[in-house]
Amino acid sequence: MYLPDPCSSHSRVGPSFAGLWHSRHNADGRTRDPKAGRVRVQRRDHSNTITLTFLFYSFWLALAFVIGAVWVFRFFAIGMAMKHRAILSSASHRDANHPTPKLSVLVAARDEEANIETCVRTLLDQDYPDFEVIAVNDRSTDQTPEILQRLESQAGGTLRVVTVTQAREGWAGKNNAMVEGVAASSGEWLLFTDADCRQISRRTLSVAMSEMHENNVDFLSIIPLLDTPTVWERIIQPVCAWVLILWFLPDRANNPAKKTAYANGPFMLISRQCYEAIGGHQRVRAELNEDIKLAYFAKRAGFAIRVCENEDLYRARMYRTPREAWRGWSRIFFGSLGTVRRIAISLLMIALYTLLPWIALAASVIAWRFAGSTAGDPWRYASLAWGAVIVFQQMAAWRYYGVVRIGRLWSLTYMFGSLAAFGMLCSAMLKALGATETTWRGTTYRHDKPGAPDERNTPPGRSTEAAHAGKPASAAATTMGPR
Repeated sequence: MYLPDPCSSHSRVGPSFAGLWHSRHNADGRTRDPKAGRVRVQRRDHSNTITLTFLFYSFWLALAFVIGAVWVFRFFAIGMAMKHRAILSSASHRDANHPTPKLSVLVAARDEEANIETCVRTLLDQDYPDFEVIAVNDRSTDQTPEILQRLESQAGGTLRVVTVTQAREGWAGKNNAMVEGVAASSGEWLLFTDADCRQISRRTLSVAMSEMHENNVDFLSIIPLLDTPTVWERIIQPVCAWVLILWFLPDRANNPAKKTAYANGPFMLISRQCYEAIGGHQRVRAELNEDIKLAYFAKRAGFAIRVCENEDLYRARMYRTPREAWRGWSRIFFGSLGTVRRIAISLLMIALYTLLPWIALAASVIAWRFAGSTAGDPWRYASLAWGAVIVFQQMAAWRYYGVVRIGRLWSLTYMFGSLAAFGMLCSAMLKALGATETTWRGTTYRHDKPGAPDERNTPPGRSTEAAHAGKPASAAATTMGPR
C-alpha cells in the first residue's frame, strides 16, 4: 500500500522519522516515489531536517539509557549498602561488660510544650547506671518553663534545668543553649539530643555507650526513626533525607580513610575530651547545622566517628506543619550542603534523574498520540524507553523506602516528594546567594554575616532568672515570637 510522504507539505501527519530506516533517499538529495518509480527533486533542507531529527532522537534515547542506568545502579547500590548497615537495637550489647562513666544528656527546648515532657520523661527512665539530664529552656514563651520546673521537682536530682534569657551576639540559638548546658554538666561523656525525640527503649543510653566502647570511637551519632503520621510527611521526609544521604553516605563517614563526616543532631554522643579538643559549640557558634560541622572537625582532628541506624531505640518527629518542613529543610540543605555548587548539583540531580523522565514520558506519549500511525512509531519507542526509566526509578525508590521504614507503597509518591525537595533546595540556593534570610525558632539570621542575629526592630524574648550561677554571660538575641 502506498503511503504519502510524511515529509511532504501535503501530508497531514507532519514530519516523521520514516526516512531514518527506509532507504528512499538518493545521494544527491532526491527522493524516489516507491510506487510510481518517479524521481522528484526535493529541497536539501528536508534532508537536513531529517538528519537533525535523527540526531535529536538518538540523543533522546541515549539520555533515557543513561538515566535508566543510573537508577539501576542506585537499586543495586542500596542493596549493597543494606549489607553493611550499622544498626543498633534494644538487644544490642546486652551482655557487654564495659565501663559506665558518667554521662550528661543535654536537650535544648524553645517553645516545645508539645514535646518536652515526653522527651524528658523517656530520658529519665533510662537504665544506664550513671547519668544526668540537663534541660535548657531557651527563651521559651509557652508552657515549656513550667513543665520543666515541674519535672525537675519530681526527678530527685537527676534533672537540672538551665534557663537562657538571651543569646550571645553572633551565635545561633541552639548552639548558645547547648554551650550553657555543657557549662552546667559534669559527665565524662556528652549526649546532645532534641526536644522532639522520644526514647522507645530504656536501653538507648546503655546501647550507645557500649557501642562507643566496642568500636573505640569518640563521636557516635544514631539516626532516628521518623514519626510521619500525616500524608505530607510521608511524601516529603524520605526524599529530603535521600538528598542528604547521597552526600553523606554512612559507610564513608564510618571509614577513617574517607573525608566524609556526618552526624545527626537528634543524637550526638561525644567524649568530653573530643568535644573540648575540637572547640565545642564555640567552634560552630554561627552554624545552623552544627551537627555535621562538629563531626567534620572531629574527624579532621583524628577522632573516630561512627554513624548508626536504630531499630527500636528512639523516634523523632521533625516537623508538624508543611510550613515548618519547608523552612526546616531549606535551613538544613543550606547549612549541610554549604556551597552554591553542592546545592546546584543537588538541584540538577533531582531535575535530571527524577523529574525529567516523567516530563519526557508525557511528551513522548503526546507526540505518539498526535503524530499518526507511521510517523508516531519513533515516539512509541521513546515512550517505551522513558517508561522503562520510570520503572527503574520506582524499583530503587521501593527498595529505599523499605530501608527508611516509611512503607514501600509510599514510594509511588516519590516524584511528588521530589518536587517539594526541589523547591526547598531552590530556597536554600537563595540563602546561599545571600538573597534571602533564615528565620528559625524566632531568630532571623543574615547570611552576609552567617549566623549573626538580625538586630532589626523585633521584641526580645521573655527573660527569666538563670537556673544556676556562674554560667557564661549572654548577649542580646533577636526574637520574633513563637515560630
